[in-house]
Amino acid sequence: MASFHLPHELHGHGPHQVIAVHGWFADRTAFAPVLPDLDGESFQYAVVDLRGYGAAKDAVGTFTTAEGAADVVDLADRLGWERFSLIGHSMGAGVAQRVLALAPHRVRRLVGVSPVPASGLRLPPDQWELFSGAGHLPRNRRTILDITTGGHRPAAWLDRMVDRSLSHSDAKAFRAWLDSWATEDFHADIEGSTVPALAVVGALDPALSAELMRATWLRWYARAELVELPSAGHYAMDETPLALIRTVEDFLRADGDNEADQADEEGSRTAEGGDDG
Repeated sequence: MASFHLPHELHGHGPHQVIAVHGWFADRTAFAPVLPDLDGESFQYAVVDLRGYGAAKDAVGTFTTAEGAADVVDLADRLGWERFSLIGHSMGAGVAQRVLALAPHRVRRLVGVSPVPASGLRLPPDQWELFSGAGHLPRNRRTILDITTGGHRPAAWLDRMVDRSLSHSDAKAFRAWLDSWATEDFHADIEGSTVPALAVVGALDPALSAELMRATWLRWYARAELVELPSAGHYAMDETPLALIRTVEDFLRADGDNEADQADEEGSRTAEGGDDG
């Protein structure tokens, strides 16, 4: 069997390298609304298609967050990126957290946008029926989109998002991914991590809320941060793209500030030692 290489596209040419992983409903085009306004001087983004989506729609696989994480690390190897930051939307945040568990020494910063916690997302029976049926029922996808954006979005946008989801994902893979991101609990593998970890949630999203992040993300990551976007639901890339960019890139840029501070401290210590000599 031929080896699988994660399809991706690169944006920007900056020194801080970032891998962005889409969620359950879309391929890498989920990030299209933010791409024109990213800081390409500071960052280089690799935006990927997971197995079953986009250019990897016909790829075979187990369609699990663990498999996705291995694919992401393989991509970083092929790009020659020894250290990198991660952005994951919803299900993609599960993949990103699996990368942290798999290769913690390689992750600079972690960002989850409406992130599924590393414990999965327990759904009551009626919600499980809604989600599990979304693989073959477009109306279920539309209902999920409407609920997770607080019932505030135009009908035309909901229809367009459903059409994109259907055309950019394989129905069987879509259904298989649900079993992984919703039911698998691997939080013990990341609990206590000191990698800076930002959770960005939308105030209009009842499922992946600030309250849930306080009970999970903020407890498990030693250097966790939480930002709630008041005008967003589950799809901040579409709903509030500029606010999302500013929030995420300010957080990523702080990594360089920390390195500069450390360098200044080391320089001061060296200078002090020189005076003693």
